[in-house]
Amino acid sequence: MPIIYDNIERHLLPELQTTLSQALGADFSIGYFNLRGWRALSQQVEGWNEGSVCRILIGMQRPEREALETLFGLKGEEPVDRAKLLQARRELLEEFRRQLIVGLPTSRDEKALRDLIRHIRQGKVQVKLFLRHPLHAKLYLVRRVDRKAPLIGYVGSSNLTFSGLSGQGELNLDVVEQDTALKLEAWFADRWNDRFCLELTDDLLTILEESWASETLRSPYHIYLKIAYHLSREARAGIAEFQLPRNFPTPLFEFQAAAVKIAAHHLVNRGGVMIGDVVGLGKTMMASALIRTMEDQYFDTLILCPVNLVPMWEQYRKDYGLRAEVMAQSQARSKLPDLRRYRLVVIDESHNLRNREGKTYAAIRDYIARNDSHVVLLTATPYNKTYLDLSSQLRLFLPEERDIGIRPEAYLRTISDGEIGFVRKHQCAVRSIRAFEHSGDADDWRDLMRLFLVRRTRTFIQNNYTEFDEARQRSYLAYPNGQRYYFPVRQPRTLAFPVDDQYASLYSTQVVDVIDGLRLPRYGLGNYVTPLLEHSPSTAELNTLKDLSRAGERLKGFVRTNFFKRLESSGFAFLQSVERHIRRNGVLLHALANGLPVPVGSQDAALLDSIDEDESSVVNDVGNADDTARLSDEGQQVSYGDVYQMFSGQYHNRFKWLPAALFTPALSEDLQADNDALQEILSAAGHWQAQADAKLATLRTLLTGPHAQDKVLIFTQFADTARYLERELTGQDVTRLASVTGESRNPTELARRFAPRGQRVQDELRVLIATDVLSEGQNLQDAFVVVNYDLPWAIIRLIQRAGRVDRIGQQSDTVYAYSFIPSDGVEKLIGLRARVSSRLRDAGQVVGGDEAFFDDEEAASDLRDLYNEKAGILDEVGDGEVDLASEAYQIWKNATDDDPGLLDLIPKLPSVVYAARSHAATPALPGGALVYLRTPQGNDALAWLDEQGASVTESQIAILRAAACHPDISALPALPNHHDLVERAARRVVEEEASGSAGALGTPGSTRRKLYERLKHIQDTREGSLFTDPELKAVLEDLLAAPIQEGARNTLGGHFRTRIGDDALIQLVIQLHQEGRLTVPTDDLRHSEPEILCSLGLIPM
Repeated sequence: MPIIYDNIERHLLPELQTTLSQALGADFSIGYFNLRGWRALSQQVEGWNEGSVCRILIGMQRPEREALETLFGLKGEEPVDRAKLLQARRELLEEFRRQLIVGLPTSRDEKALRDLIRHIRQGKVQVKLFLRHPLHAKLYLVRRVDRKAPLIGYVGSSNLTFSGLSGQGELNLDVVEQDTALKLEAWFADRWNDRFCLELTDDLLTILEESWASETLRSPYHIYLKIAYHLSREARAGIAEFQLPRNFPTPLFEFQAAAVKIAAHHLVNRGGVMIGDVVGLGKTMMASALIRTMEDQYFDTLILCPVNLVPMWEQYRKDYGLRAEVMAQSQARSKLPDLRRYRLVVIDESHNLRNREGKTYAAIRDYIARNDSHVVLLTATPYNKTYLDLSSQLRLFLPEERDIGIRPEAYLRTISDGEIGFVRKHQCAVRSIRAFEHSGDADDWRDLMRLFLVRRTRTFIQNNYTEFDEARQRSYLAYPNGQRYYFPVRQPRTLAFPVDDQYASLYSTQVVDVIDGLRLPRYGLGNYVTPLLEHSPSTAELNTLKDLSRAGERLKGFVRTNFFKRLESSGFAFLQSVERHIRRNGVLLHALANGLPVPVGSQDAALLDSIDEDESSVVNDVGNADDTARLSDEGQQVSYGDVYQMFSGQYHNRFKWLPAALFTPALSEDLQADNDALQEILSAAGHWQAQADAKLATLRTLLTGPHAQDKVLIFTQFADTARYLERELTGQDVTRLASVTGESRNPTELARRFAPRGQRVQDELRVLIATDVLSEGQNLQDAFVVVNYDLPWAIIRLIQRAGRVDRIGQQSDTVYAYSFIPSDGVEKLIGLRARVSSRLRDAGQVVGGDEAFFDDEEAASDLRDLYNEKAGILDEVGDGEVDLASEAYQIWKNATDDDPGLLDLIPKLPSVVYAARSHAATPALPGGALVYLRTPQGNDALAWLDEQGASVTESQIAILRAAACHPDISALPALPNHHDLVERAARRVVEEEASGSAGALGTPGSTRRKLYERLKHIQDTREGSLFTDPELKAVLEDLLAAPIQEGARNTLGGHFRTRIGDDALIQLVIQLHQEGRLTVPTDDLRHSEPEILCSLGLIPM
C-alpha cells in the first residue's frame, strides 16, 4: 500500500533524507528549485560515492493568464521557437541570481550553497530545464541498494524547497512497486533526453561561484569599489546625462567639467545646488558653464551677487555669452517684487544670506518661491558659525516642510521613541530641513548636504586631477594649450613691530578695563524709557519703542569687540572710533539737554552678521561715520550741536526720532559716564603721530625692501585703516598705490588695475590696500604677496585672503602671507583677546563676527602657528570635507582609469557579496563589519558595527574612507559572526525607517497634514450616511503612506487659500488620486526586505 505524506501525520523530508542516505543516485522532477533549500538534502548527497548523480529536471511553468489564452484563445498551442527557448532559459538563470540576492545571508545558507557548488563540481548534481511544454510534475526517484525495491519514487506536490518538503499543504505518496517505478524512470529519461531539455549545470555553477556564497575569498578592494560605485551613482548620472556647451569660450579643466555636470543633475532633480569649492578653483566660471549648459531648459538666468561683484559678473555675462540679468543683492528688496520670472537664479557668495530674518533674504526667498525658480548657490565657505548657516541658504529654495527623503538619523537615535518622540518634541516633519536644524551631529548634516552640495578642495584636486613634475617635484594642472599651473605653497611669514611706542598705552590693562566698563546705553535704549509718559506717543513712536532693544547685550558685545579689533588694526583707527563714539553720545546728550527729538539708529540683530567690517563704524555709530570723521580729520572743532544739525538735516531719514521726554534721566547719566571714561583714553594717548607709528614703518620697510618690485596685496578689516595706510604711504617711496573699501565705487576696476592678467591697463597698480570686501570673488593672482595688517579673529578670513592670490593662474611657486604680530610675542595678543572674550562671555554678550564659531583655545593655537610660521596653517579649514558624490566618483574614476576591466567587473558584482581584510583597530575605529544596504523605501544606507554588533557610525563618508584599501591587499576569512552583523545592521536600518508614521504627515501647517485631517473629519462626520465616498478611505490610506506630489501640493494649496468646499475638495482629490497625481507612487517602496548591496569585514590586527 502506498504511504501518503501530508507533512502533518507523515512528513516527506525525513523519509526522503533516509532514502537518499543509502542511494546510488536520484532523479528529481520539480517546478521550482530554491537553491538555499539544498541544505535539506546536502548532507545525504555528501556521502555518495563517485559516479552517483542527482539529476534535477526543472519544468517551466506557464503563467495562469498565458495558460488560459492558450487553452481558449484562437491561436492555441504555438510551435516551439528556439528564440523563446533561449529566452526561457535566460529567465530561469536570472531567477537563480535573484534568489541569491533576496533576504539576509546566514552561515547556514552559505554552507548549503557551498555544498551545492562542491556537489556540482564533483558531478554529483546536474540540472536541466525542460521546455517542450509546461511541466508541473513533482517526482523524487531514488536508486538504492535494495534487492526488493532498488527504485523508489515519491510523487505529489512538493517542490525542492524547504517549505515544499516539510511544510503543510503538500500531498505526496511513495511508489515502491517496481513496475510503476520503472515506468516513472522511463518517463523521467524521456524528458531528460528530450532535445528541448536544456543544460543548466555549468551556468548555475557560474552563478553560484559569482555569488556571495562562493568559497573563493573576494577581493576587499573590489568591495571598496562597489561601495564607491553605488555612492557615486548621482555623480555618474550627471556626467553621463549632461553635455557642456561646445562653444564655451574657455575650456574647462576636467574637475571643473565634472562639477558642472554633477551640479546640473542636482539642479534638475532637487531644484537647487550649492557649488562650494574652496577659494581659487573657478566657481564663477563653473557657474557660467552651468548657466550655458542649462539654457535650453531654463532659458534666461538671474544672477544675484554682492554689489562689488556686479562689474565682474557683467564681464562674465559678456565674455561667455550668458543670457542673464545681473543684480546686486542689495537691490533685491526694491527690484525683485516687480521683476519678471527667471526660472534659474544664481546667488553668488550665498553665505552672506545666512540671516533668514533679514529683509533682503525674505525678498530673494519670496521671489524664488513665487516663480518656482531653480537655484544655484555659490560659496567657498558654506558655513561660518553653525550648521544653520547651511540650512538658511538651502531654505532660499527648499520649503521647510518639503519631504527630502532622508531623516537626521544620528539625532533620532538619541531620542526615545524615535520618530514618534521626535515629532512629539519638535512638531515638524522628520524628513524635512526643519528636522535637520534640530540636529547638531555632523553626520546628519553631511547626509543632508550630499543631496545638494558639490565641494572639492585644493588637496582633493591635487590628489586626483594633477600630473607630477619630477624635476620640480610639484603637482600641476595642464591647460589645453600645454601650459601648466603649479599649485603654490602658502608660506606664512611674521612681521614683528614694537609696542613700546604709542601702542604701549593702548595695549594696557587700563584700556581693557575702560572698554569693559562702558555702559553703552545707545544699544539698550529700551531700558531707559520712562514708565510715566506725559503725553501719548504716536503710532510711529510706539512702533519705534517696541523695536528698541531692552537688553541689547549681544549688540553691546559686538561694539566692545570692534573696539578691540580696531585697536589691533591700528592706533589711528582705534582712537578715531573712540572719538566718534564720544561724538555720537554727545549728540544724544545735546538732544536730551535741549528737549530735542532723539535720533535712534538701527538696533537690528542683523548687524551682528555684518559682511564687511570695514563699515563696522556704521554699526558702532549708527550714522555716516565718514562724514562726521571728515570734519574732525580736517581739524575743525565741531560741536555736538553742529553734528545734531547735520543728523537732523541731510541725514534725517537715516534715523528714527523720539521725543526726549520719553527717556529717564539715567540715559543722560550713562551717556556722560561713558564719554568721561573714553575721554581718559584719548587724553592718555594724545594725538596719533603717523611718523612715530612703528607698525606702519614696518610695512613701509617691507614694501620698499624685500618686495620693492613685487605686487603686494594688503588686507585690513577697517576702511579707516585702509585710508590711513594709503594716505601715509603715498609719496613715501611707495608708488602706484590705491585702497579699496566697501565705499569704493568700482572695486572690480581697481582689482583689474592691480591684476590685469596680461592685459594692458593705464595706471597699473603695484600695491593695493583692501578691506575684506575684496576677499570675496576677485581674482588677484598677478600678486603672490599678501599682507595681513590686522588679524581677523577667525582663521577662515586669513585663508580667504590668501585665496585671493592663490588661484588657478598663479605663476609663483610660493604665496607669501605676512602677518603683523607684536614684537614682544604672540602671547600678549592672545592674552588680550582671551581677557576680552572671557569678560564678554561672562556678561552673556556675543564676541562678535565669525570668531564666535571658534573657541578661545583654537584661536590661540592658530595665532601661535602664525607666529611660528607653521606650514599649512593657511590651507583650507576642513580640507578633507569634499562632497560625498565627488569623492566616491573620483575613487571610481581613478580605479577604472588604472584598470579599465573594472568598468565591467564591479557593476556585475551581485548583491550580498562580501569580503574581509585586516584592520588597524582603535577604540574609535574598531573591527567589525561595514554594511551597505538599500532600504525598502529605496534609500541607500551604510552602517559600521563593531564585533559585538554595536553601532560605530552610519556616516557614509566615514564608512567609505574606512573601506579604503589598495588593489593588492590580502583577503581574509570573515569574522565567524559576519552574517549576524549584516543581519543586525539590516534590521536596525529597516526598523528606523519604519518606526512611527506619526511624523509623516508633517506639521499642522503642511498641505499633506491639512488635507488628511480635513478629509478624515469629512469621513468621520459622514460615516454611515449616503454621502460617504468609498474611495475616500483609499485616499486617506495613501496620504498616510506616501508624500504628496509637488504639482498636487501646489494645486491644493491654491484651493485651500480660496476656501474650497468639502464636496469640491473630495471631487478634486479623488480625481488626482485616480489619475495617479496625488501621492508619490509607492509600488517600488513596499518591499518588506532591504537589499544587501555588499559588506566588508574588518579583522582587527
